Formats: sequence, structure tokens, C-alpha cells
Amino acid sequence: MASMGFSSVHISTPFKVPGGKPHPVMASLGSSFKIPTGFSKSALIDRGFVFKPSRLLGFASRAPKTMGVAYATAAMEKSIHEFTVKDIEGKNVSLSKFKGKVLLIVNVASKCGLTTSNYTELSHLYENYKTQGLEILAFPCNQFGMQEPGSNPEIKKFACTRFKAEFPIFDKVDVNGPFTAPVYQFLKSSAGGFLGDLIKWNFEKFLVDKNGKVVERYPPTTSPFQIEKDIKKLLAA
Repeated sequence: MASMGFSSVHISTPFKVPGGKPHPVMASLGSSFKIPTGFSKSALIDRGFVFKPSRLLGFASRAPKTMGVAYATAAMEKSIHEFTVKDIEGKNVSLSKFKGKVLLIVNVASKCGLTTSNYTELSHLYENYKTQGLEILAFPCNQFGMQEPGSNPEIKKFACTRFKAEFPIFDKVDVNGPFTAPVYQFLKSSAGGFLGDLIKWNFEKFLVDKNGKVVERYPPTTSPFQIEKDIKKLLAA
């Protein structure tokens, strides 16, 4: 595919730009960004940025080649149950153990403005519906504003002590960029645009049915309680 020209681009992950300063939060939410003088597009891509032209979903042709291969591989999987991930203790967990369960999958962070409300509501939902077949899978991620900087033991202690979280928490992952976890490649390719629409911020949510199919995707600003009616429908199906 030929390289495209850009007068402005959307930058979707708040990694650091050359010089060490984090990119503004609004850029991660899809704001238009002019490439600064002296920075090449390829240099920013090397640091984990992903470009997409206005009105188009996808990645620039100069993004890391391994990204396209990884997304193609993930797209071949037909169910979330075909993936194996690491839990917060570093142990392998086959998601096939959740066959027959309704899953709410969330990328979490401990130092975000959305942390308290989301963890509180997620814990309530899990308490109310776990016996009916709901599982909440939390994947810590430090890509948005560096708001999940802790180690796995620190993350587990925070969630389980402060919010009494009983739902499974997994190993810290990347959800965007060339090192995106395969399970998130699958989620985005199942409910996104060309090569998978990018995760915008902490606490984006995916609802998965009992067969392991993604049925809905919710932006970070959608609270867990707002998803309750959709969860109940899938549990009853």
C-alpha cells in the first residue's frame, strides 16, 4: 500500500514524544495533531504512536510490519476462548475456562479519574451476577497517561484491598501499538474498524457472550452500571 500524505493526524496513544514529555491526553482521545517541526512520522511510529487520517480507521503504511501480522493472526481466531493469557501472578490462564460465561473485559488503571467509580461499580456487578454466569476480566494497562505504573503485586493489592475486587485481574498488557496483547488484537478486530479501532483511554469495555463472541463495545465514559441491562440480556439468552 502506498504511503499517504498527512497535513494533520490523529495520535491515539499517549506515549512520550522525543524529549521525554508525555503527549497530551486529548491526543489519545483522537484530537488532531500537527507533527512538530523536526519530528518525522516514522520517528513517532518507532515510539509507539499509531497514525490514522481523518475519517479513516486504520494505521499508516509505515507502522511496524509485525503489527499487521499480529492483527491478521488474531483475526483468524473465532472466539475469545481460544486465547491464553497470564494472570496477575504470572500464571497462564486459558480463557476456555470461561466457556458458557458472559464476560465484561476492561482495561483498568489505578490512578485515573475513572478508577473509583469503575472499580466500585464493577465490584457491585460482579457480586450481583457472578452466580448467574458473569465474569469480569480486568487487564491493567499503563499506556494512558502512565496511570497504571505499579507492579503486579501493587495493582492486585490496590484493587483487592481498596475496592474488594474479587473478579480476575490479569498481567499488565499493552492494548495499542506494536506490542498489543493478542487478546486485545482480537477484541478490537471484532468490534472496531480497519485493523481494529484503537482503545481510547482507561476503562474501555467489551461485552462477550457465552460463545466467546464480542457483542458490544463501550467507551471509557460508559459506566459499568449503564451496561447492566445488556449483561442481563446475555445472561438470560
